[in-house]
Amino acid sequence: MTSSETSQHKASFSAPRGFLTTFKSDLKETFFPDDPLTQFHDDKPLRRFKKAIQYFIPIFKWLPNYKLSMFRFDLLAGITIASLAIPQGISYAKLAGIPPIIGLYSSFAPPLVYAVFGDSKHLAVGTVAACSLFLAETIGKLVSRHDDPTLYLHLFFTATFVTGITQAALGFLRLGILVDFLSHSTITGFMGGTAILICLQQLKGFFGMKHFTNKTDVVSVIRSVIAYKHEFRWESFVTGIIFLIFLQFTRYLGQKKPKLFMISAVAPILVVAVGCVFAYLIHGQDHGIEIVGPLKKGINPPSIQYMNFDSKYISAVIKGGTITALIALAEGIAIGRSFAILNNDHVDGNKEMMAFGLMNLVGSFTSCYLTTGPFSKTAVNYNAGSKTPMSNVVMAICMGLTLQYLAPLFSHTPIVALSAIIFSAMLGLIKYKHAIHLFKVDKFDFFICMVAFFGVAFISMDIGLMLSVGLSVLRALLYVARPGTCKLGRIPNSSLYRDTKQYPAATVAPGILVLQLGSPIYFANSNYIRERVLRWIQEEQSKYSKPEEDDIMIEHVLLDLTGVSTIDVTGIETLIELRRTLEGKGIEVAIINPNLNVTEKLIASHFIDKIGEENIYLSIGDAVDACELSFQKLKVSDAVSEHSDHAV
Repeated sequence: MTSSETSQHKASFSAPRGFLTTFKSDLKETFFPDDPLTQFHDDKPLRRFKKAIQYFIPIFKWLPNYKLSMFRFDLLAGITIASLAIPQGISYAKLAGIPPIIGLYSSFAPPLVYAVFGDSKHLAVGTVAACSLFLAETIGKLVSRHDDPTLYLHLFFTATFVTGITQAALGFLRLGILVDFLSHSTITGFMGGTAILICLQQLKGFFGMKHFTNKTDVVSVIRSVIAYKHEFRWESFVTGIIFLIFLQFTRYLGQKKPKLFMISAVAPILVVAVGCVFAYLIHGQDHGIEIVGPLKKGINPPSIQYMNFDSKYISAVIKGGTITALIALAEGIAIGRSFAILNNDHVDGNKEMMAFGLMNLVGSFTSCYLTTGPFSKTAVNYNAGSKTPMSNVVMAICMGLTLQYLAPLFSHTPIVALSAIIFSAMLGLIKYKHAIHLFKVDKFDFFICMVAFFGVAFISMDIGLMLSVGLSVLRALLYVARPGTCKLGRIPNSSLYRDTKQYPAATVAPGILVLQLGSPIYFANSNYIRERVLRWIQEEQSKYSKPEEDDIMIEHVLLDLTGVSTIDVTGIETLIELRRTLEGKGIEVAIINPNLNVTEKLIASHFIDKIGEENIYLSIGDAVDACELSFQKLKVSDAVSEHSDHAV
């Protein structure tokens, strides 16, 4: 091997970067991993400004390239999701305990804002059941929707304002990492538990009951059904079952034959239309079939003057607005990304947070409540062939025309029809197959999912969610405090080193122990890492040493730091102590492939000076070869010494 070839295997020990340089790099990777501005930093100022505007306001990127051929797809998709938005808007507003017209308002202004700032081509904006119920539960603990409906509604607007502020702040500060704490298992369990609650809440509409509990847990709902069973109306129940069977049949048809998705998409509006005519013709209220009631004409009136920040209610408003902000973000971003992947597109989470925040801020000023990207509406939008966010504009225009001219026609909508629509939609949120998959793959993930599910269903939505998130964080902390380490060996007839548990045939030369550390080394896990390395050594020595022998069989410990992304002062002190302990036992320590960040800290702490640059290697193979070479030199030295003794 030539000197030039040898030099390629030497580790780099250039002077550490300055504090500002490393801080800027860490800050960028944490909050600006997409590095939006450097992609066009070499352009001229005017062009750079134009691209920056296009980046932060996506409509300026897609609208100049918009073609008439795209519009026919967006027009069909927009009309289709508008037909879904009308029954869903009324249904979820009733679920939240606010006037049904607010649900229609919420599908007019927010979609226009999202079309300007949203990054997803397929996401359709609207209200969602889980957040509607959560806000109703949180605000309803302080203010009764029946005793003071005006104050109750004003607090909804205020909570939506808090939601918008929270989401926009998270997007502006690039804090999308907070949403990552809502794991897939948590969301699955939370949505499933919420779906059960919402389905039980619809029993009031199905049975035509006038009295019902305001609580949302399963036990309270069942008790309420039993307590007011004398209010049951069979006419309402039969009507609801017919509507539900129709909705489920069309959903089944859409799943089995995707080309017929339009049938399931328009099914809710058909139920509303048929229900309106049916209730009007038979005078439904005389037969126990309650209707929505008057819906006034006109687009969204301003509501900024109704914001209520009274100290008596502010805690509930902040709690409801903040938690629903995170839930809506997690759901909306996940759905947007899921459909983007189908088209090999990319959705920027931080842009989506800004878009959601701005549309909820505008919504709170225009008589809307919380909106995000619901799965059902987005799926319909995608299947209808939407090409751009223009489909949201078309939906908003349709909703504006409905509000201006057609709203009173929906005043005869039967409550039982809305209950059937909600019930049908919620059945799709109970992902039992996902839960079974979690059980098969990861029992702890399944446990987190079940805690969210049963916590939401039997305690309360916020406690169930917090318990699940707490367990997820605890699991993450366990991963941090007890990082994975493994012993590596060389796979026969190759230069690859792999975990000996996974590949039992992998071996390494006697006297050499190669350990891989796969986690950042810092104060939370440094003691564990030191103790784990010492245990590895004891376990290896027990294989070689005989009971009567006291010899040290392990002579070299090689620590592979390839997977160690960073190290703190406590971690460095741990390595120093470990090296000192092992040297006292006659064992040499070498470091393999530390990254730039780790190397700089090892240099700054003079660890490299203590261990020696010659004990830092780029690869496991280089380190093992060096150790074997030292063994050979030692044998030659011992042989020469023995020969000299004989000669004497």
